[in-house]
Amino acid sequence: MTYSKKYYFFIVPSFIALGMLAYGLVRYFLHADIFAIIIAWGVVLVGSFGMIRETLVKLWHRQFALDYIAIVAITVSLFTQQFIVALVISFMLSTGRTLEQYGMARARRSLTALSNRIPNEVLLWNKGGEYLRVSIATVEVGAEIVVRKGEIIPLDGIVLSESGLTDESSLTGEPYIMDKVQGDTVRSGTVNVGDLLIIRVSKSDADSTYRHIITLVERAQAEKAPLIRLADRYSVVFTIITAIICAVAYFISHDIYRVLAVLVVATPCPLILATPIALFGGMNAAAKRRVLVKKISSLEVLARVTAVIFDKTGTITLGRPMVKNVTVIDRTYSEKDIFAIASAIERNSLHPFAKAIVEAAVRAKAEPLRTDSIQEIVGQGISAVIQGKNYNMMKASGSQHHIALKNEDTIIAHFEFVDQLKDDAGSIIGRLKNLGLGLFIFTGDKEENTLTMLRHLGKIGDYITVRSNCTPEDKKNGVYALKTKGEVTAMIGDGINDAPALALSDVGMVFSNEEQTAASDAADIILLGGDLSDVGFMIETAKRTIRIARQSIGWGIGLSIIAMLFAAAGSIPPVGGAFLQEAIDVAVIFNALRASK
Repeated sequence: MTYSKKYYFFIVPSFIALGMLAYGLVRYFLHADIFAIIIAWGVVLVGSFGMIRETLVKLWHRQFALDYIAIVAITVSLFTQQFIVALVISFMLSTGRTLEQYGMARARRSLTALSNRIPNEVLLWNKGGEYLRVSIATVEVGAEIVVRKGEIIPLDGIVLSESGLTDESSLTGEPYIMDKVQGDTVRSGTVNVGDLLIIRVSKSDADSTYRHIITLVERAQAEKAPLIRLADRYSVVFTIITAIICAVAYFISHDIYRVLAVLVVATPCPLILATPIALFGGMNAAAKRRVLVKKISSLEVLARVTAVIFDKTGTITLGRPMVKNVTVIDRTYSEKDIFAIASAIERNSLHPFAKAIVEAAVRAKAEPLRTDSIQEIVGQGISAVIQGKNYNMMKASGSQHHIALKNEDTIIAHFEFVDQLKDDAGSIIGRLKNLGLGLFIFTGDKEENTLTMLRHLGKIGDYITVRSNCTPEDKKNGVYALKTKGEVTAMIGDGINDAPALALSDVGMVFSNEEQTAASDAADIILLGGDLSDVGFMIETAKRTIRIARQSIGWGIGLSIIAMLFAAAGSIPPVGGAFLQEAIDVAVIFNALRASK
């Protein structure tokens, strides 16, 4: 296993502090000398450096810091030569910081996957049929480029080829293959799934559609509000209580060692340790469900979510078309006959509609037929001879979601397609509603298709607010509008078109596969697979995790206050208080570990 330099920066002080603590114990019982004093000061300062730096930054920004008590306790320990006390506090605090920083290190991922999806070089086309490979940044508007089958279209442009096929699901989220003819526009980030395309560039790399999406993601991440640690919310009250007990102890006894004992017992290790350990437990529980939590802090935010925004295609639906309806025009054919003919023609085609027709034919129990002279023309359709008759499957005019079946030149049937709902969509969304969450769908699909989906969801569809025909920027703006109203947002998506909204939302959750690394890069939580129930599971797991963390913090604070009262009365010496505090820490840790179950 490898760690970043930043991780070493935080973990090394813990090991140094541990080693020097052992040395300090020996020197303590053998009577401290000047060398031990210098070592103690050095180790404490090294182990506490991160905490001191963070506290100073918060003071500069006029923010309350949890670690005031710990810094005061360490300072008093050093100046009263209670070095073992200072070493114990420094070690525990630096270890807590290490746990927290390790979790944060998992969160720091760049937009590398998003940027690297577009190739750095493109093939320029010339009339002689030769290709010239050049940097994408040097390609000017008006240049002609070549995109081969299976390649990502790197720049926006106009199709010069007679016809073509593109998969635009990465941008629109919709699972349909788009027919292109000469003069049509294509956008960067989409995929050429047909034959070789020649494109005249209409926008430079800096102005392209895909580069715009990357910019939106970068801005969204910059706009995201910083996390307020759960422990920080309890720190003010705890600090005030500690200050009062210290003042009373000194007023009654005028003994600085009693004050030190109170400070040592009050060192907020339970507050610092409980949350990261519980959150790690929540991450472990999620991993058992094949859910990857990239940001440990996202569980804390997810527990407070008030609004859940879904993309439609690939999130609530399966992301692949199915036959919604068959309209038989020529009544000399039965519906089963239509399916038999259509599936015979489409059986060997890779088009998503072809697969949907073959699956529907199997469900209709249509008998397979033999075909002769199959011919597929990209962008025009596929034809075959069946039982001596010529049949043709082609896109119906005026619709991307309808296919016409022709006998010679006569249309004999229409196929209408729709994206299929996931089996558990209605029950899972109902489960989220029962948690009191606001439900929204932001989709790039047409309004009529979205409303059809809502009808299939049943009564739960009445509780969902829908925005259709959304661009990636529309989705991002929709999330921003909810956040400005005070909502804590969770965005669930699966495609590049969701990336800006995923990055801006308080928690981004993505259904991931190999082709959606860009969306995964922008999200905080990755759902490996398409099970919608994982969304409900994660929200409930986050709530349970934070409930356990709060319980651990509450018990830790309660036990610390009781111990402070005994220390103020002189019943607990500073060294004893340090080890008593560690016993409280152990109890808090064991309770926090329950979150992993």
